[in-house]
Amino acid sequence: MRPQSGGRPPMGRPGQSAGETAPSGQQKKLPTQFVNFVFFKVDPAWRRLSREEQEEGKREYAAVVKEYQEKGVMVHSYSMVGIRSDADFMLWRIAKNVEQFQEMMTRLLHTGLGKYLEITYSYLSFTKRSMYVDKMDPEHQNPRVYIIPGMKKYLFIYPFIKTRDWYQLSYPARQGMMDEHIQVGSKYPSVKLNTTYSFGIDDQEFVVAFETDEITDFSLLVQELRETEASRYTLRDVPMFTCVHHSDVMDTLNTL
Repeated sequence: MRPQSGGRPPMGRPGQSAGETAPSGQQKKLPTQFVNFVFFKVDPAWRRLSREEQEEGKREYAAVVKEYQEKGVMVHSYSMVGIRSDADFMLWRIAKNVEQFQEMMTRLLHTGLGKYLEITYSYLSFTKRSMYVDKMDPEHQNPRVYIIPGMKKYLFIYPFIKTRDWYQLSYPARQGMMDEHIQVGSKYPSVKLNTTYSFGIDDQEFVVAFETDEITDFSLLVQELRETEASRYTLRDVPMFTCVHHSDVMDTLNTL
């Protein structure tokens, strides 16, 4: 599927790792981005606090988020209040190392709001080039090495696992099925795909995050992808989260 993002570092060979330099050694190596999607559920006791206590707790929480943004951690916030019963809001975080996620979370959970939060889901992944080539636009997968999220109103996230049979297929067979998959994705240019990888570092193999301003476009895309040959090799692609983006973390917290 075709990511709609800017900045295209030079192509390498299929299977080349994230940010790997070209054989000439002349291309600058891009840093690996570690990615975390963390979902929070608010204890009902939070809403029984006084307005003053709630506002102070939110201010403390937002201050930590902004502190880490100033340190170079990308943090985008999304609300799911009234959409899912098992999560009220989510932070999409991108950092240069996983220790930053841990340090930041320790700080967040010790704020006035953090004391009333339960982490219901947390997915860890990182960025790298896709090994599959888009024959219509061979350079499109390169932006996956370095993603800049938060440009659209809605975000759809789910963990993804392929069957073991998929990995026993030859590369040409898999590429052929991905050609069909990519062709379907190209029909929905309003939907931006961010694919991140979790092999060996979390329970899933991929975490996929789709950004769009049109919910129905994403739904139609998913429905059409179900009919592709590659879909038969999907082992798991749930839970699926519909998230509403807010440009400022306080706006997200004000939906609680």
